[in-house]
Amino acid sequence: MPNHSFLLYVEDPIASAAFYEKLLRAPPVEASPGFAMFALTPPTMLGLWKRADVLPKVTAPTGANEVAFHVESTAVVEQFFASAKQIGAKVLQEPTQMDFGYTFTVADPDGHRLRVFATPS
Repeated sequence: MPNHSFLLYVEDPIASAAFYEKLLRAPPVEASPGFAMFALTPPTMLGLWKRADVLPKVTAPTGANEVAFHVESTAVVEQFFASAKQIGAKVLQEPTQMDFGYTFTVADPDGHRLRVFATPS
């Protein structure tokens, strides 16, 4: 089965990789000054690409994306929220119940929105 990758355009892949390593509690599978890659749930990968190196040039504003992470329970949502706050993620939405489940939203160093959620059982 082929891998599927989500790419976020970042100013500094090494600095962003350090943030994501703390948030995901896993090291990148690849890291260089221009690109970093994290293995999520197989076959999904998360790439951090240096914005200045992307071709064709990026025209979307920085932080124009949201990545959602589905977790197994509200307790895990709370654990991720505590971890995100501890590493200095900017809180955009405190944990709350919404139509699709229990969720919170933070921003990474480039302003990309990161949502963690658990669906009702």
